[in-house]
This record gives sequence, C-alpha cells and structure tokens, in this order.
Amino acid sequence: MEAINFPYYLLVSAVVISFYAAFMGGANDFANAFGTSVGSNAITFKQAILIAIIAELIGAVMVGGNVTDTVRKGIVDPSNFETDPMLLVYGLLAALIGSGVFLQAATHFGVPVSTTHAIVGAMVGFGIVACGFESICWGKVARIAMSWVVSPIGGGIAAYATFRVIQNRILERRNPVAAASKMVPVFVGLTGGILALSMLYKGLKNLHLDLPLSQAVIAALVIGLLAMLIARSMLPRSSDRSRRVQLAIVEGNFKYLQIITAGYVAFAHGANDVANAVGPLAGIWTIYHKGLIGLKAEVPIWILVMGGTGIVLGLAVFGKKVIETVGKKITSITPSRGFAAEFSAATIVLVFSKLGMPVSTTHTLVGAVIGVGLARGIGAIDMRVVKRILMSWVITIPAAAIATAIVYLILIEIFI
Repeated sequence: MEAINFPYYLLVSAVVISFYAAFMGGANDFANAFGTSVGSNAITFKQAILIAIIAELIGAVMVGGNVTDTVRKGIVDPSNFETDPMLLVYGLLAALIGSGVFLQAATHFGVPVSTTHAIVGAMVGFGIVACGFESICWGKVARIAMSWVVSPIGGGIAAYATFRVIQNRILERRNPVAAASKMVPVFVGLTGGILALSMLYKGLKNLHLDLPLSQAVIAALVIGLLAMLIARSMLPRSSDRSRRVQLAIVEGNFKYLQIITAGYVAFAHGANDVANAVGPLAGIWTIYHKGLIGLKAEVPIWILVMGGTGIVLGLAVFGKKVIETVGKKITSITPSRGFAAEFSAATIVLVFSKLGMPVSTTHTLVGAVIGVGLARGIGAIDMRVVKRILMSWVITIPAAAIATAIVYLILIEIFI
C-alpha cells in the first residue's frame, strides 16, 4: 500500500476537535441523563458531577467497547475512500466539527438532543458531498429516524404505567409508609435485577462476564431478590405521623433509588456511548497509525479516557441548562416521579438495545418525563417546552448534515 501523507499537526487537530465534540456531547446528551435526579433535588448538581466522574470514566475505560464504527452506524461505506484515505480523514474531522457545533447550539438554548443522531446527520452530510446521495445507506438512516417515534413513546408509556402504580399503591394510600414498605422493595428488586441483567448479558464483554441469556437472567433474579429482601428489612413497616410527613418519608426513600439509577445511567453512558462519541477519532487514528480504513477500528485507552473526560467536563461547565429543561421545565419532578422516569427509560433502552433497535437515551428519557407528567393530567406538562424539544429532534439530522457538509467543503478547499 502506498504511504499516506498524514501530517502530525492534522492528528493533533483531530484530537482537539474530538475532545470538543465529546465536551459538547457531555453538556447536552449526558446532562439530560441527570435532569430528573437534579430536578427532584435527589442530588445536587455538584453531586451529579461527582457521580459522573466516577461512573462515566469507569464505564468508559473498564467496560467501554475497544472497537467502534469508524463511520457511525455504517451510514457511509469507507471503501469509497480506498484510493484516497485522506478524504475520509477530512470527512471524519468535518463530522466531529459539524456535530459538535450543532450540540453547542442546542445546549445554548437548553434543548436536549441526541448525540447519536447528530453524528449520524454529520455522516450523512459528509457522505452526500463526498460520494453522492447513492453512497448513503438510506435504509439505516430511516431505521434510526424511526427511533424518534419508538423511543419517546416507549419511554412515555412505561413511565406513565410505573408512576400510576406508585400513585395507586403508595402515594394515594391512607398510610403511605406502610404501603411503601411493601412496594418500594419490589422496585428496588426490579432496579437491581435490571441493572444486573444489563451488565451480565452483552454488557461486560471486556471483563469476560458476558453470560448466556439464561444464566444472566438467573443471576439477575437472584441479585434482584437479595436487593428486595435487604430493602424490606431496612424500611419502616408503619408510622403514626401525619400523612404529609409520611409522604415526605416515602419521597426520601425514592431519593436513594434515584441516586442508584443516576449512577447506572452514567456507567452505561460511559460503557456504551463514549466509544461512539470518539469513533471518528478512532478511525482517523487507525488511518494515521496503520494506513488502514474499514468499518471497525480499535479504540486505544487514551482515546476512551479523553472522551470520558470531555463528556464529564461538558456536563460540569455547560450542563445546567439542559438539566433544568429536563428536570424542571417539562413538568414538576419529585423523587418518586424522577425514579419512575429514570427506571422506565433505562428499562426501555435496555430492552430495545438487546433487540437490536437503535434508540436514543435522550429521546426515551424525555418521553418518560412527559409520561410521568401525563399521569397527573395534561395540564401538568408545559407543552411549549415539549414542542420546542420535538422541533429540535426533527432538525437534528438535517442541521448536523448541513453543518458538516459546509465544514467538509472548507477543509477540502484548504488541504487539497
């Protein structure tokens, strides 16, 4: 293979731009994951950052995939660039810049959008300009676009049903503490079991703990049962205090559950999404280091650490606006409502992911928050905020595509 003329300064530029894209992804996509926890006052913003630092980086470095798509979701076939790999390098750089700029604009307006969809849109824009419309796998783009509907509806239905159970079986009972002593352990068990299943089945491959489905289910059931029994032994069985005080005690119980689910979301984000966020950089590194292009690329540990660090810093510096939108502006969030939303969103994402359906954590969680609001009536939801969010989802792919196409043309003009 003929040697590729790949300037070192271009690699350094790619690292800096990739960090910027991860930073903006953390400010938006990762920030919305903590929206309900912070909005319900289960944790403070500083505590969210601390959880993010620990759980996100552990998930990214220890469990994060060491192989990722160089061209997100196979939107563009990299074989189109075998004769001139540097065109792919410029395209991947443009995708990082285009998606990062779009995420920055969305974060500025406090609108939660999907980083995955931004990257997909970026690849579509680059692919069309570089290789033409026929080079895009439109079937995959359509499948991803379907998640705009499937993700929020699935999250909304699950959250509505979950919170209605909490309302009927706990919050509306004459003695909420006594009712909670029976139902909260069930939710603790379900949470523990689902988290265990998500990690043991196609979740911890790098640690060689990827169990067959049957074994993973049995282990998850055992872990869930133990968690339920521990929770039942710790909760008070009844209380002679006023109903208002009892409700406050019950909400306090759900605070602890929210902390667990917030940590899980951060861990899962690091394990599943960081490699995707730095996928273009992994592709560029492979071309620089080995002169190879392909659908898959190894992701060095330093890239995973850099991506995880960028995401956490993005949350810390610019994450407040998106957290406020998800946690306060859509509907009023309490710990019980926040738990219903987070638990439902995590469950839906897990189920759909195992079925091989591309879903957005952002869309699912926002749908879950809306579902919790609907459980208290349509008047509990600020429809103006919802409409603004839905509009941002619709324009994500085309906006990121246009931004990337413009950047790609500029890069080509400069370097070629």
